[in-house]
Amino acid sequence: MKGPLFYSKILLFGEYGIIKDSKGLSIPYNFYNGALKVDENPSAEAIKSNESLQRFVTYLEQLQNDQPELVTFNLKDLKSDVESGMYFDSSIPQGYGVGSSGALVAAIYDKYAANKITVLENLTREKLLQLKSIFSSMESFFHGKSSGLDPLNSYLSIPILINSKDNIEATGIPSQTADGKGAVFLLDSGIVGETAPMVSIFMENLKDQGFRRMLKNQFVKHTDACVENFLGGDMKSLFSNTKKLSKVVLNHFKPMIPEQFHGVWQKGIDTNDYYLKLCGSGGGGYILGFTENLEKAKQSLKDYKLEVVYQF
Repeated sequence: MKGPLFYSKILLFGEYGIIKDSKGLSIPYNFYNGALKVDENPSAEAIKSNESLQRFVTYLEQLQNDQPELVTFNLKDLKSDVESGMYFDSSIPQGYGVGSSGALVAAIYDKYAANKITVLENLTREKLLQLKSIFSSMESFFHGKSSGLDPLNSYLSIPILINSKDNIEATGIPSQTADGKGAVFLLDSGIVGETAPMVSIFMENLKDQGFRRMLKNQFVKHTDACVENFLGGDMKSLFSNTKKLSKVVLNHFKPMIPEQFHGVWQKGIDTNDYYLKLCGSGGGGYILGFTENLEKAKQSLKDYKLEVVYQF
């Protein structure tokens, strides 16, 4: 048995900001994917994934009892499949900010949810919000607090524009040019990041009035501008705003940036060869980079592993 593939995602803009109603833009990233599977001779990884699924099933049963109006599952089939060794076979790195738990949530919803909303129907804003809220409750099992965006992106496999908490829409993004000089890339920090502790540092910081002011007047402002520039294809303004955003993150989100990358981060701002920002909650995993000149950025970051996501 092997189910359909669900892809990883990249939140280009909006990490942390969307908690405080900034805009956000999330795109599918087809380089990684995962699917539900049953093997006759499961590997150690498959057994570990199956054990995690067993706990997830218990959680979903409780969720269905608590909020039957939100979502119900075909629990009989789900339990029986998990008992026969079903696991999530995934190439999506965990703790890297590219949505490993999101793809799993999407796969489970797709296969076992009763009365599910499908990609084929007219996706009104109400339906998108309903899906986001279902996914948020499902994914909270993994992170403690989830926006539900990762599974939404993985499930629909289309770019999603977040205007605010209660206003999201499917969107189109400027088309890629294979020989474009400008690029969005991933930089591998070589460290696994944990989402929950990073989110709790952020929530703690929010208690500080100065931090809240910075978030509203700088972080959210630059994030919103970046989203608008990117969707409008205004690359000149995009880089100017990404640079501002990169500075704000370096100054105010230090704990989310692995220490050995503080210098690399600053170097990008000083040389304009590239600008770095968080990919997901930070603390490790991937760092997202933007550059107007990919060759220059590669040269400047030759000691690191770069993965190009998008060229323009």
